[in-house]
Amino acid sequence: MSDYPHRETTAYGTRARTADIDQGLRAYMLKVYNYMMAGVALTGVVAYGVYYMAATNPAFAQLIYNSPLKYVIMFAPLVMVFAMSAMVNKMSYGATQLAFWGFAALMGASLSFIFIAYGGQSIARVFFITAAAFGGLSLYGYTTKKDLSGWGTFLIMGLIGLIIASIVNIFVGSTALQFAVSVLGVLIFSGLTAYDTQRIKEMYHINHGAAALGKMAIMGALSLYLDFINLFMSLLSLFGSSD
Repeated sequence: MSDYPHRETTAYGTRARTADIDQGLRAYMLKVYNYMMAGVALTGVVAYGVYYMAATNPAFAQLIYNSPLKYVIMFAPLVMVFAMSAMVNKMSYGATQLAFWGFAALMGASLSFIFIAYGGQSIARVFFITAAAFGGLSLYGYTTKKDLSGWGTFLIMGLIGLIIASIVNIFVGSTALQFAVSVLGVLIFSGLTAYDTQRIKEMYHINHGAAALGKMAIMGALSLYLDFINLFMSLLSLFGSSD
């Protein structure tokens, strides 16, 4: 009986620490999602802005859509992602934020062509379908007790193959290859959404300082942002129309 109060206090302390961790995790994940959604919003604004400028200024349209600059705009976001991943440990929290916003803006410029290729209603419809699918998949990744780490190698290998096939098709222009890339893109980025969400959640439990957690939140947002954008583009390629 003499050690009962000690057990009660220990149990209470454990529950309190668990509650603190859960609250911290919720705040951390909310930060990740806020960054991710703000990045998507910035991309959309820049994409429409570039499209509008091109639609009202033929010289500008010629420059970004029919000159070598279009390849710079096209590949700059990919280069920037690799650069951020390689240099994040050496970057400050502020520099990581600026890089994220810069990347989202560059991605918007590279995606401005969708307003030419597809109708506004089609883009909006596919966007909301993507948002619903992404929400469900991310929720699954966050709540499931199943360890999704085994998906990692398969999904990354598929992603590398998808990037190579996409680059090849830029120059080949095969309709069949584009269809295959789009279908595989939906499958791969659906899996990555759940996988990345669980990975981001698990990374929180590693002991880090406030600045490191802040950078982790931005890089986690970048992963989910890429999953969302690529899922959206794959679905748009399959179901988009000029209306």
